[in-house]
Amino acid sequence: MMSLEKIKALQVEFEDKSPEEILEWALGEFGVSNIALASSLSIEDQVIADMLFKSDKNAQVFTLDTGRLPQSTYDVIELSRRKYGISIEMLFPDSDSVQNMVKENGPNLFFENVEKRKLCCSIRKVEPLKKKLSSLKAWITGLRRDQSVTRTDVKVIEWDETFNIVKINPLADWEEVDVWDYIRANRVPYNKLYDCGYASLGCAPCSRPIRKGDDVRSGRWWWESAQKKECGLHLKDGKLLRKD
Repeated sequence: MMSLEKIKALQVEFEDKSPEEILEWALGEFGVSNIALASSLSIEDQVIADMLFKSDKNAQVFTLDTGRLPQSTYDVIELSRRKYGISIEMLFPDSDSVQNMVKENGPNLFFENVEKRKLCCSIRKVEPLKKKLSSLKAWITGLRRDQSVTRTDVKVIEWDETFNIVKINPLADWEEVDVWDYIRANRVPYNKLYDCGYASLGCAPCSRPIRKGDDVRSGRWWWESAQKKECGLHLKDGKLLRKD
């Protein structure tokens, strides 16, 4: 286990490093079999995947198939498979848990209150992720500081207290324009819902387009306040940070 002292030192050392440099270090530090990108197929995750596969074709990328994703997300998976000649691991929730939840609460329970929405997120996302991360030493995310009020303190390298694992956020200091510049310059496949006004993508019922100038996370769980728009995959100092 990496000590908190070393993580703090690495935060200083890598704060001004490029994402490519951070990822190259991470692959060397942990080994390709012990670190993986958790991808929601967002533009940020697609950028990181492109960088990873350029560094090592054997880099691990996985996504959480909740059973409620829009078709365009599956399209991005297929386009990525073809472009890079790789396989993206798809993780699924426990079918019995999903069936029991829906039987008891109905298919649209997440609209009723925050507690039921978090229950749905926990069963469909958190539990499959927890199982996957238990086999790794570090994971990579596409978190950026300017994505929402819950992410302003994201560090390039952190200790994930939720899953007891090192977390790497190579795009922490990037702005949205940086992400799109990379997407276009490197012809990276991206979800076409972005062209329809979406800025943050997750399950189909829980994502919608936003207006120009809105917070990029305002289209996620739009019926909730901004401080509650996380599902439990990202915590820091006991505070929710996010999950796509």
